[in-house]
Amino acid sequence: MIALLMAGGLSLAVALVGTRFLIEWLRSHRIGQPIRAEGPEGHQTKAGTPTMGGLAIVAGTVVGYTVAHLRSRVVFTRSGMFVLLLVVGAGAVGFADDWIKITRARNLGLNKRMKVLGLLFVAVAFGVLCVRYTGQHTTLSFTRYSSFETSDLLNIDFGEVGWVVWSVLLIMACTNGVNLTDGLDGLAAGSSLFAFAAFTIIGFWAFRNPDIYDVEHALDLAVVAAAMLGGCTGFLWWNAHPARIFMGDTGSLAIGAGLAGLALTLNTALLLPIVGALFVVETLSVIIQVFSFRTFGRRVFRMAPIHHHYELNGWPETTVIVRFWIVAGLATALALGLFYADFTTLPGANG
Repeated sequence: MIALLMAGGLSLAVALVGTRFLIEWLRSHRIGQPIRAEGPEGHQTKAGTPTMGGLAIVAGTVVGYTVAHLRSRVVFTRSGMFVLLLVVGAGAVGFADDWIKITRARNLGLNKRMKVLGLLFVAVAFGVLCVRYTGQHTTLSFTRYSSFETSDLLNIDFGEVGWVVWSVLLIMACTNGVNLTDGLDGLAAGSSLFAFAAFTIIGFWAFRNPDIYDVEHALDLAVVAAAMLGGCTGFLWWNAHPARIFMGDTGSLAIGAGLAGLALTLNTALLLPIVGALFVVETLSVIIQVFSFRTFGRRVFRMAPIHHHYELNGWPETTVIVRFWIVAGLATALALGLFYADFTTLPGANG
């Protein structure tokens, strides 16, 4: 428990202070976010706001995770390090994208192929490292590796190659979902707090019940989640409306990768769509909009992702943000409820 508090607290402090200095440095070098012309008209006033704030989230996470181990009895593990490397790798791809945007002064960074290839490399490397160098279960999982042991239909063992493919798909989907959600001040960062808090609890619970969950490095994974939680909280101080800095793809890709990596290593991959339900809704709104327009020539929403739809319907930006945070919190509470409900049905559960 001390390690979790240290990781979260140190990460929060580093992100909080680091973001402040990052804002000043970016402003002094006149580095700001271009705003796409087709976005809501009210967003044009945000042009020039410093971006790449995700650097503070990643830095805070790395420092919080590392120092928590140096000052406690928690040991570095391969699973924890691999998830951390996944976060850093995805953040590096996002940083490249952000840097091209600001140096070319337009809202277009890496081309789609290079961005996808970069994320694919990071995701494949993570999947291979996990199946080769950890005791990672390769079964389809909801709340634990044996979630579907009584169901022939869902009792699926991917095998090593299949699990790597599965992990790549989940990482790509999650990074894209968080990236799409990052369109309003504090929306993605605030929503992520609930998800990382959930994985901190899940990781610690799996550590306390090893015979049931059989997660090899559960406590260390909980430390990673706590560090990400602290990093996002510290950054949110400056990203809350009106935002003084944006996280950019550096932050959104790192957060998405972190969520996917934790879900995979904690054997809760199918619980992730509930933990991060807001990100799923945002992604589905874009898919529905594109499909409807290309198939029927009509738009379902006034603008996608869906948070822009409510903006154009007259909701103030702060109203959209807070209500979407509430949805994210309720979804996370539901996910934790399902996780614990499954635990209570198991023989010998001592919770």
